[in-house]
Amino acid sequence: MKFIDVDKDNQLFFATTEPPAIAADECLVTVKAIGINRADLLQRAGHYPPPAGESDILGLEVCGEIALCGSGVSDWQVGDKVFGLVPGGGYSEYARVKAAQLFQLPAGFSYSQGAATAEVFLTAFQSLFSLAKLQANESVLIHAGASGVGTAAIILAKHYGCEVTVTAGSPEKLAACQALGADHLINYREQDFVQWKKAHKPGGFDVILDVVAGSYLNKNVSVAALDGRIVMLAMLGGRYSESLDVAKLLLKRLTLMASTLRNRSDDYKAELVRDFNQVFGAALNQGDIKPVIDTIYNWQDAELAHTRMANCENIGKLVLTLN
Repeated sequence: MKFIDVDKDNQLFFATTEPPAIAADECLVTVKAIGINRADLLQRAGHYPPPAGESDILGLEVCGEIALCGSGVSDWQVGDKVFGLVPGGGYSEYARVKAAQLFQLPAGFSYSQGAATAEVFLTAFQSLFSLAKLQANESVLIHAGASGVGTAAIILAKHYGCEVTVTAGSPEKLAACQALGADHLINYREQDFVQWKKAHKPGGFDVILDVVAGSYLNKNVSVAALDGRIVMLAMLGGRYSESLDVAKLLLKRLTLMASTLRNRSDDYKAELVRDFNQVFGAALNQGDIKPVIDTIYNWQDAELAHTRMANCENIGKLVLTLN
């Protein structure tokens, strides 16, 4: 099979290898489309290796058709159109996927839409509901609202009846967030969100979803409500946060959480898929929940897609399609 590899100079190129062998609880998927994630850029740069024993090929989510089912798989059959998470190996013509981590492709979805769904919606669901225990009518602050995870989080929070405030860096990105239902928009290049909170949301936010970290951590503590929950997913603004005000953490009884999804156990991911389907599966299959797609590239142009993500130019997901 053909796959996208990374050479010693950090350049992408096509190579060939044997299709992956599958275990009894796995399916082999003929890949039609691939979702791009910032983790792919980090792995390419040598900063985010795959979990031990997993494929070192880039790619964390795929969409396509089942080519082969393991001996222990009873819920799927050859020819089913599916999408799902992979711990690695997505940038290839075939990918092995745990059967319990697969989703059926909704009838109205393209392969590109399927490839753009699993990682961002499961990450947003895990953050908002599994970790932060978001309740209906609570207030949510979502940083990088126009990112893949940000757009998914807006969709889920609004579907659950919550008030959503977002930060983003351009009028175009804020307009995209507003179109998804965001109630309040903050351009972080023009306005400090701590000052905005003082004027517009004095009670603070119940849940804060953050991919920035760095100096944002203290600011998040400042804008959190009593018993607020802060979930950290990345550190685009820096690894360290100086002079964290622990007194505010205690005074507000805040919960600070940090999470990744890729290195979670197979059982954890399977349970997350089941939980998501219980809460939002009907809405997904009916087309009420859809991913926001920025650009679809042929996988020959993967370099262009990586550059667009590295420059933070995308609104929603970037997708690669195979010929």
